Formats: sequence, structure tokens, C-alpha cells
Amino acid sequence: MPATQGSRIDAYVDRYAARATGMVASEIRALFSVASRPEVVSLAGGMPYVTALPLDVVGELVSDLVAKRGPVALQYGSGQGDPHLREQICEVMRLEGIESGPDDVVVTVGSQQALDLITRIFIDPGDVVLAEGPSYVGALGTFSAYQAKVVHIAMDDEGIIPESLAQTIYALQTAGSRIKFLYTVPTFQNPAGVTLSVARRRQVLEICQRAGILIIEDNPYGLLGFDGDPMRALRADNADGVVYLGSFSKTLAPGFRVGWALAPHAIREKLVLAMESAVLSHSSFTQLAVGQYLATQPWREQIKTFRELYRERRDALLDALEAVMPAGCTWTRPRGGFFVWMTLPEGLDSKAILPRAVSERVAFVPGTGFFTDGGGARHMRLSYCYPEPDRIREGVRRLARVIEQEMRLRDTFGTSSAPDHGGVDTPGPDLA
Repeated sequence: MPATQGSRIDAYVDRYAARATGMVASEIRALFSVASRPEVVSLAGGMPYVTALPLDVVGELVSDLVAKRGPVALQYGSGQGDPHLREQICEVMRLEGIESGPDDVVVTVGSQQALDLITRIFIDPGDVVLAEGPSYVGALGTFSAYQAKVVHIAMDDEGIIPESLAQTIYALQTAGSRIKFLYTVPTFQNPAGVTLSVARRRQVLEICQRAGILIIEDNPYGLLGFDGDPMRALRADNADGVVYLGSFSKTLAPGFRVGWALAPHAIREKLVLAMESAVLSHSSFTQLAVGQYLATQPWREQIKTFRELYRERRDALLDALEAVMPAGCTWTRPRGGFFVWMTLPEGLDSKAILPRAVSERVAFVPGTGFFTDGGGARHMRLSYCYPEPDRIREGVRRLARVIEQEMRLRDTFGTSSAPDHGGVDTPGPDLA
């Protein structure tokens, strides 16, 4: 073999594929090793409050599964997923207006794997993915790994702005760019917390249908609304032009790592082949455990419990922000899900503030992690799903003090130069 230069840190540095070049841990992730200490109030990670589950019942269910169905639960399974679980998934999706059969459902290792499989089968280096700005950091990391070019679509409090979507599509197609799909989290969006309005849902579907662009609808929070019935999914109104991604991570528990993709038949076939090439099949045990839970437990009532718990924490966060945040700060008011998106006063940079906030024992996710184009410097994502309400209030008080100090520094010394925000932060579970 020819000699290589390598480095003292990584002898293989010059042998990796080009797509691995950007796969580096960010300084933000390094900070969260400190932020995970118990004295730090973390308004950062989107971790579901699994303590609200009847853990004794779940434990008995798992024990019973091993005792009675161990030879099946501990064996290889189908690359498409357990047939009975796929039928149950169709029942879950029916709550959002989706009528589909189990043959077009592919069970995945969380919806994150579904994102990876979709990107793998559609993206060649340089292809364009349209995504909301801001957009889910885990999706951006996946698109970056497959060397896609992400173009952000402007949003407001009603989600994607249809005029911006249409103009962007026209400009890219006129320039000869290959747009492979639009990626969207339309309901209680991560990170902004906003929801695409009913009228705009129709417009987005029509725009993409006219342009021949597939929509990837990522919907992990759709059943966690605080008011009224679930929103009608995009997939419910276009079976051929939308791939729907779902997950039990938010409505049951992320530790089971069970999600799914509902796709048109031809895409489904490719997804199954990609799944089998990656893992042969994923855990029969966790699939059967989730299926047993859905079959024997009042899962709709459990979702209501989660909704009330998250509503209380959302209210605690919004009330605290209203009470103590300095003038010039604004934020979204989510009607469900896990997140609030806050905008800082002019001249402040959330990524520069983060180390100082952690030293004051409060953590958040800087807005720059949710853009690929350097945007988001004045924004931060605040998560209310995990801390108790009193901890949320204390965290907001600490954060307000940090922001006030930064504003005094700005007023004394002027707007500081913003740090480099290029590249995509590779996410970890604590940032998702």
C-alpha cells in the first residue's frame, strides 16, 4: 500500500470518503457534557418525560413478552417490520386523517433512520433539499452527510411561507438545480414550535405537486397538541406525493427506538432494500414490545397525560419569559410539542452567549445549529419537555440575567463581531 501522511491524532485522516469530512463533533456538543450536570438547568435537549409512563406496567409487559414469546422476540425479523405492528401504526396515523394499509409502512429504528434511508435512496452529491429555516438539526446532519445542498425556506408564525417556497423552487429550477424533496416538520415544528396553518398546507401541497417535488413530512409531535384534535397530516391529502415519517419516541419512549415511514409503493420497496443492507432487520424485541403496549394499554389516555404535562411546562416557560426577559426578546407560543424559539435583541449572538450561560448553570441550543447557511445567530431553542416547572422558571431567571449582562456589554462596547457559524453541527441525542 502507498504511504499516507495521516496525522498523529488520526492515522486514517486522508483515507476517509469525502462525505465523512464534515463528520466532526461540534463545540456545542462538547459544552453539553458540562450542561448535563445536575446543578445546570437544561432547556436544551428534547428528551420526553418518560417518568410519566406507568413504568411498572411496562416492566411487566416486557417480562411477559420474554416469557411467552421469547423465541420470536429474540430472533431476526422482517426488514419491513412486524406485520401486526404495521397494522397498529395505521391505526395511530388514522388519528391524523391518514387512511393507509400496512403494506406501505416500513418500520425503522426511530424516525431518524427513516430520514437516513430516504436521503440515501434519493440524494446524489450536490442535489438540493428544501428545508424550513430553521430546521431540525438531526435532519440537517443527515443531509450534510450525504453531501446534499440544503436551501432554507422562510417561515413565520404560520409555518412555511408559500410565496417563498414557490419563488425558491422557480429560481433553483431555472438555474438547473436538481431539487429532490422538501423536508418539513409541519406540526409543532422543531425547533420553532410553530404549526403550518390549514390554508398553507393546501398551498404547499399544490406548489410541490405542480413542481413535481416530493414532500418528506416528519411528524413526531403531531399527537401532542394542547388544544383540540390533531391536525390533518399532509399525507392525508396526497398519498402519492408525500412520505410520512412517524415515531413512538415522543408518545411512548425513545429507548424503544421504533419509528416508521409511510411511502408510495415504489419508494417503499427501495426503503426496505436500504434497510436490509444497513441492518438486515432491526429489533424484533422492541417492535413486539411496542405492539404489546398498543394492544393491551390505554395508549390514547397516556398521550393525554403527556399532553397535559407538557402543557403545564409550556405555560411555565412562557409565563417566566414574560415575567423576566429583558425588552427586545421575542419568542414563539407553541400550541403543542416541546419547543419555544426565542429571538435575542440586535447585537447579541446565541452561540457566543452559550459558554457564559452554562457557567451560570443554564443551557439552551443556539439557533445556528438549525441552519446550514450561517443563519440563526440571534436565535435560541428553549425546550420545556423535561425539567419540572419550578426548574424551568429558575432556568429562565438565570438565562435572563445572562442576556441582561450581554446587553450591558453590547451597550458599552458596541456590537461584537459574530463568530464563524459555517458548517453543520453533528447532533447527538442531547441536542435533538
